Amino acid sequence: MMQSTRQLPLFNTGVTSHTPLAQAISPFQKYLRDEGKTSNTIIGFTSDLHLLCEYFGEEAPVGRISTSHLNKFLDWMEHGRGKPCSRKSYARRVTTIKVFFKWLENLHARSDNPAAAILQRSGPAPLQSILSLQDIHTLQAYCQDLRAARKPDSRPALLFNLLLLTGIKKSECMNLTLQHVDRRDVDHPLLIIKHKKKRDVYRERRIPLNREWLGMLDEYVEQYHIKDVIFPCTARNLEYVLSDAGKAAGIEGRASFEILRWTCAVRDYLNGMDVDSLREKMGLSRISWRETGQKIALLAQGRV
Repeated sequence: MMQSTRQLPLFNTGVTSHTPLAQAISPFQKYLRDEGKTSNTIIGFTSDLHLLCEYFGEEAPVGRISTSHLNKFLDWMEHGRGKPCSRKSYARRVTTIKVFFKWLENLHARSDNPAAAILQRSGPAPLQSILSLQDIHTLQAYCQDLRAARKPDSRPALLFNLLLLTGIKKSECMNLTLQHVDRRDVDHPLLIIKHKKKRDVYRERRIPLNREWLGMLDEYVEQYHIKDVIFPCTARNLEYVLSDAGKAAGIEGRASFEILRWTCAVRDYLNGMDVDSLREKMGLSRISWRETGQKIALLAQGRV
């Protein structure tokens, strides 16, 4: 019986049990395209396979990777890699592993599928950690000391208080310029966040700042010779600014973009901000807000 053209790529890849992991990526990408997967899915799966290469080595034969090896990889990815792994990223990477090794099994490059026994996590994600009032005071005091040091540095204070006041995402923070700060009313300055969407005009959020933060900004602009982009560095560098400040202040592991975003949301909730205003401040759709709003309410209960 003649095979369909859709089946043909399965048997003409040249991939065997001895094929190095890195060399199997390109044929796997072709398979995904033939299966009609979206470009975003292919990009995500490819990124996950490069992470496998980082752990096992690019020359590791695909036939030598066992279930035990994969479980150790997942543990390393979540706890030993030194980089955050969200529940969503973890779930996608498990999916990548399962699809990839099932493909190898179908190719007869393997006689088994070591990923079949890997369990995908289910159930709601755990509640995000947030800073306590004492944590906030401790970190603010440390940042204030840096501003008053012999060689003053206002960047930690500027960044920490910006995130605590606005709850903006890391990507939004990286895109900020001086023009995004509306200081026409110096007593009620605003941060303007815009996003260009394909099916919409610029969607604008105007988030209140305060006069004290403007003072930090002026110090920072002078110290760092800022002309346009407020944080002309990498996102990783800003993560280090937060984590280093947290460590020095004695709250190691509790100062990050994500934690400060949730801390801001819970503080606004406890201060009586209505849910629609809070949703809009966080830049979330009504669908995304369903789960997020419930989590904010639960976190707030523990702070009353």
